[in-house]
Amino acid sequence: HDGVDKVTGRARFGADVKLPGMLHGAVLRSPHAHARILSIDTSRAQAHPEVRGVMTSADLQPGPVVGTGIVPGQNHSSNVMARGKALYRGHAVAAIAATSVHAAQEALGLIEVRYEKLPAVLDVESAMKPGAPVVHEDMEPYSLGPVDSFPPNVVGREQYVLGDLDSGFAAAAVTIEREFRT
Repeated sequence: HDGVDKVTGRARFGADVKLPGMLHGAVLRSPHAHARILSIDTSRAQAHPEVRGVMTSADLQPGPVVGTGIVPGQNHSSNVMARGKALYRGHAVAAIAATSVHAAQEALGLIEVRYEKLPAVLDVESAMKPGAPVVHEDMEPYSLGPVDSFPPNVVGREQYVLGDLDSGFAAAAVTIEREFRT
């Protein structure tokens, strides 16, 4: 129904909206899957004539750790903007607000970030192997049952037991064992 408007240029899209005083944002993201952030220098970006604001994790309150006791604690502001360490490729490191899309993109190129690349783990099985690089060094593991030790990068363990598993398998006419990944 709106095909003619789209192909003739009459249709208005979100990118076509221009409001008075409107700013455009751009986000600088980590190129590394796991890296310590040694320094972020935003001074050149802040000096850009069209830049109205620059943000890094230093501009966010660390905030309370959400979840204590049997639930692992998380500092959600560290996921919004990398704080001290990029935890995945694409983790936001800095953000720009500027008077145009082009100025925002240009200012990203003026931000200097020094990284110390760290070994990364890219799948669950590798992350739990002995000696695997630990992603969240400051998280305390929790367990809802007895556990001797935790593999690396496992923050919590919950085990629910009902009945005798071995007896159940022995009495079953058929047993099927599968492994699933998502």
